[in-house]
Amino acid sequence: MTAATDGTRVTIIGVGPGDNGFLTLKGKQAIEEADLVAGFQTVLNVVIPFAKNAELCPMAYRDQEEVLDYAVGQVKEGKSLVVCAWGDLNVSAKELLDRVRRRVDHVDLVPGISSVQIAMSRSGISLEDVVFITLHRRDGKESALEELVYYLKDGRRNIILLPSPYDLMPAGIAAGVIEDGVPGDHQMTVYQRLTHDDEQSWSGSVSECAAITTDFSDLSIMIFHRPISE
Repeated sequence: MTAATDGTRVTIIGVGPGDNGFLTLKGKQAIEEADLVAGFQTVLNVVIPFAKNAELCPMAYRDQEEVLDYAVGQVKEGKSLVVCAWGDLNVSAKELLDRVRRRVDHVDLVPGISSVQIAMSRSGISLEDVVFITLHRRDGKESALEELVYYLKDGRRNIILLPSPYDLMPAGIAAGVIEDGVPGDHQMTVYQRLTHDDEQSWSGSVSECAAITTDFSDLSIMIFHRPISE
């Protein structure tokens, strides 16, 4: 039997929604003690103040496999590696988690604060009144959108939706649900870049959102509000 301490081990942390004040103490400690810290450059920008003793391994979608191969190779040489992801690992980091898990024997997860939690705080809604849907997965978007339409027509819950960055954004999603029979006067809010210095929010109807032609941030989160009972 293999002991939990045998083999290669990597720590993956959720860095929060953007303001590094939302980085957990556990995550901060892991970064400070790491030999290497890997992640997308925008994520690394959040943790750079705490990674003064680490080799930074920035990656992009085009080279993430190569960067992870290099970083895990260093782990096999005895170095410690922390991989950073936006928000909370259990919300929208599945693909990154899978890539790391394929390469090592053990993964330690340090959860973070997600934009979902911040959005609920900003809008004053509770998790018990929410349905959460994400389009961050590369597959399964169609079924997720069908689920969105179902719950919008059902009308009993607030719905929090993570759009698919650059691929399917708030205006297109709003136009799509109208085509599928959701009333255009259904009220919604879009938060952009939560906790960043340039945080923005927009509120209005689904029809008004569908008519927006300016680009939304890739760090957007949508709330479809539960209709107010008369």
